[in-house]
Amino acid sequence: MVEAWYMDESQEDQRAPHRQRPNRAVSLEQLRRLGVVYRRLDADNYETDLCLKEIRRAENYSWMDIVTIQKDKLPNYEEKIKTFYEEHLHLDDEIRYILEGSGYFDVRDKDDKWIRIFMEKGDMITLPAGIYHRFTLDENNYVKAMRLFVGEPVWTAYNRPADDFPARKQYMKFLAEEAHNGV
Repeated sequence: MVEAWYMDESQEDQRAPHRQRPNRAVSLEQLRRLGVVYRRLDADNYETDLCLKEIRRAENYSWMDIVTIQKDKLPNYEEKIKTFYEEHLHLDDEIRYILEGSGYFDVRDKDDKWIRIFMEKGDMITLPAGIYHRFTLDENNYVKAMRLFVGEPVWTAYNRPADDFPARKQYMKFLAEEAHNGV
């Protein structure tokens, strides 16, 4: 089961857990209200997994690749992971499925506070278009992940501030509706 929590304000290594003391856990329901979708799949059998095949069909995830991020495989490793950690948004959903290793996706909540989501083997996450987020490896410095996309991939990240994009405005409308429905 995925674990998520509110982050502390520490400026230490981005790969550290950054838990507040006491820890403030975040539930799957809280993530859902932010538009974040979590699934648990069988990463040992991803090539033949019927559940993954059905998700790809239902969500129209027609494009897929697999990336490995680790020190000895990624040129300019430290520089690259700092780039991944810059707060940004995308104009399309971001879908990641962890096949090996682990890392963190950080997302902003409705009050602009950071929530850290620990992702490990078997975890799939969908971040909605327009949500501010960032990614980093954890202290193990290794992840192998499947990237899924609807249609041809567009990897453009728009660093904050990027509030004028229609995807951001649509996301903010979604949050307002979630807040209204939750009352």
